[in-house]
Amino acid sequence: MSQTIISSLSRHYGADARFVLAGGGNTSCKDAETLYVKPSGISLANITEKDFVAMSRQKLREIFNFTPPTDTAAREAAVKEMMAASVAPGSTGRPSVEAPLHELIKYTYVVHLHPALVNGMTCGHDGKKHCAKLFPDALWVDYVDPGFTLARQVGEDLAKHEKLTGRQPHIIFLQNHGVFVGADTEREIHAIYSQIMDTLTAHYKKAGVSIELSSAGPENSVVQDIAPRLRSLLGNDSQRAVVVCAGLFSEARGPLTPDHIVYAKSYALSSLSPDASAIGAFEAEKGYRPLVLSVPGKAVFCAGANLKDARNTAALARDAGLVQQLTAAFGGPEYLDDRQRGFIENWEVESYRKKVSSSANAAGRLHGRIAVVTGGAQGFGYGIAEGLLSQGATVAIADLNLAGAGKAASELCSKFGADRAFALEVNIADEDSVAAMSSELVRLCGGVDLFVANAGVLKAGSVKTMARKDWNFVTDVNYTGYFLCVKHISTVMAKQNMAGGDWSDIVQINSKSGLAGSNRNGAYAGSKFGTIGLTQSFAMELIEDRIKVNSICPGNFFDGPLWSDPVNGLFVQYLKSGKVPGAKTIDDVRKSYESKVPMNRGCLPQDVVTAILYAVEQKYETGQAIPVTGGQIMLN
Repeated sequence: MSQTIISSLSRHYGADARFVLAGGGNTSCKDAETLYVKPSGISLANITEKDFVAMSRQKLREIFNFTPPTDTAAREAAVKEMMAASVAPGSTGRPSVEAPLHELIKYTYVVHLHPALVNGMTCGHDGKKHCAKLFPDALWVDYVDPGFTLARQVGEDLAKHEKLTGRQPHIIFLQNHGVFVGADTEREIHAIYSQIMDTLTAHYKKAGVSIELSSAGPENSVVQDIAPRLRSLLGNDSQRAVVVCAGLFSEARGPLTPDHIVYAKSYALSSLSPDASAIGAFEAEKGYRPLVLSVPGKAVFCAGANLKDARNTAALARDAGLVQQLTAAFGGPEYLDDRQRGFIENWEVESYRKKVSSSANAAGRLHGRIAVVTGGAQGFGYGIAEGLLSQGATVAIADLNLAGAGKAASELCSKFGADRAFALEVNIADEDSVAAMSSELVRLCGGVDLFVANAGVLKAGSVKTMARKDWNFVTDVNYTGYFLCVKHISTVMAKQNMAGGDWSDIVQINSKSGLAGSNRNGAYAGSKFGTIGLTQSFAMELIEDRIKVNSICPGNFFDGPLWSDPVNGLFVQYLKSGKVPGAKTIDDVRKSYESKVPMNRGCLPQDVVTAILYAVEQKYETGQAIPVTGGQIMLN
């Protein structure tokens, strides 16, 4: 029962950004013999009963009875071993580093969180003084390095408090860290947190300090100009950073809490000209490249190795900005000093936590790359997106059907992890729509490494009877739409490539009908022949921008909706138009087309994904039309 309640409490607070960001915080419950504590690297929002690590309370208590080594690294290693030895047989996961502290709190349930409203006080210069007035029954603990040192200090302070008052407090505020709340019932936990938040909200109102981050929309021209270049400037030769625009606000001027340091680094770079020189000077001084970069009065950019990391950086950067803003109600900010921040920056425990939380796409041949797939909401495009995700890419599903793209992205994130896919709306035949898609892509992730021009349409019909509007429809989408996409996407790629990094790729999904004529399908075949000409021409021009352009010409995807839709699919169309002599059923039409393929089957999305990977990885190939037809089309 206790584990059911603590998992419910964890998910409740973990899903609320007022309390938890980037999966931070930890929770526990206990019985007479066992402490069940959240493991490191598992987010509170998604934790289940079985995720909690079971630990022997008796063995855990032994941590407080040994004399730790004076060397910091040796001490932390020794405590880590003792904690591992406390894990009950059969239980898995690495217990939260705060597990010993949870053991010290006598109450059944313990919920440790980092609300910005709380940290406005804990990070305030006069926070301790105000805390004594606002929360007279709470315990305030001056800043101590997290881990064993903190647990030992809290133990001493709890003993003094209990001796003085005759009871253990329900609330423990940790300077520059957060708050622990302990109670014996779920209702009490909720009531205490409500009281904390209500009391602080009233204090901020009285002090005239807004509890919402003072922010504004960034200048879009600045975002479009700077974000793509930052991808290369903040990345390396093999992998560009993902860069998101976090808005326009006053970034924190120094390190405030461990979470802010772990996910957004101790300091941001503020520069009117964020070029290689400015970033190099910052790195020489601080020892790392910035994750948060502010262009004063214009925008704040946040970087990460992948979209999830970049979004976490942005969330923590905005939270740090809010906490700094809130400290005005408590005498202004009290930043961590160099020794304190240095401990966090080099602490193996926090490195492990961040590594686990961001490991979802840490492998694959497209690791770290941003890809876009047009027409990705269904059919071949969906299959391509899925294949790219399986190789480590983060994929934007761009489609005319935004709801369908959103549904597809949600399904793919469920399979591959949070923030691995997202939706963009685009009508590739409309230049304003393509330009808007490109702009939104830059705002969301800074640019693109691989653009897969997959969206296309087909209208079959005789040249003798085809309506002009049907001809224009096919040509506008397949031919002009490809041109519009390359026009706007290549501009973004050129900006990011100008600053360094690997080549970028545009891959057009063409067709075998781009290599050989197609009976009663002239509009489609003509558009595909024409786009191979575009691919060769674009490749020649864009090579100076370090962009490769190739086409892939797949055979027929018989299992997709283009062919198999029972109402509008090509099998139905071809049966009605009499394109297959003697065919009486849809199955007759299908068998006829399968028999034309030496490998006796239709093309599958994975066949095309394999060709895409070739086009990306082959550094000495551009302007090519690569057949993937099962032998149906063989080039001379």
